[in-house]
Amino acid sequence: MARRNEFDYFDGFVRLAEYSLKAAKLLDETFKNFNKETLQKNMVTMHEIEHSADLEAHEITKRLAKEFITPIEREDILLLVHKIDDITDCIEDVLLHMYMYNVRVIKEDAIKFLELILAACEELIAAFKEFKNFRKSKEIRNKIIYVNKLEEEGDNLYTEIVRKLHLTSLDAIEIMTWTIAYNRLESCSDACEEAVNVIESIMMKNM
Repeated sequence: MARRNEFDYFDGFVRLAEYSLKAAKLLDETFKNFNKETLQKNMVTMHEIEHSADLEAHEITKRLAKEFITPIEREDILLLVHKIDDITDCIEDVLLHMYMYNVRVIKEDAIKFLELILAACEELIAAFKEFKNFRKSKEIRNKIIYVNKLEEEGDNLYTEIVRKLHLTSLDAIEIMTWTIAYNRLESCSDACEEAVNVIESIMMKNM
């Protein structure tokens, strides 16, 4: 029987991952309807999402400090919280970059990259929903593999679109701006993979 007021860390992981997906969807909306007014408005909304994710992360760590018994190792819970929170932070960084570098038009390649990140965030939520029962789940490994596959696709896309940028643009500022932007998008993809890799590591230690 569950103890009264027992905190469910697995549900907490899902909530954190949902903030990452919410941030990715907002970035996607911003890219597809890009203008100065929308950018500034969505930056405020994005910061609210990031702040809410931070509050959720703090709640989990606060509970962790009080719990005597945890479902998995404390260090693993803390690491996973940080890895999921990193995804949301990375997504916000992309939007901040667009504002700071005064980007006026979003490239189609950036939208294509973001589609991979959206898919990874959605699959990450599905993985965390399975994580609670990872010893019995038949689906969680497939979800981990799929996020890894999306990250590999992101790496390949990053290589090609940065090369394309340097081959087709003669504007040094544009090259610099979009090289950094693509790098930040790749960081989002990498962060998703790092989160599922932690899940896999925890599973291996607890099987």
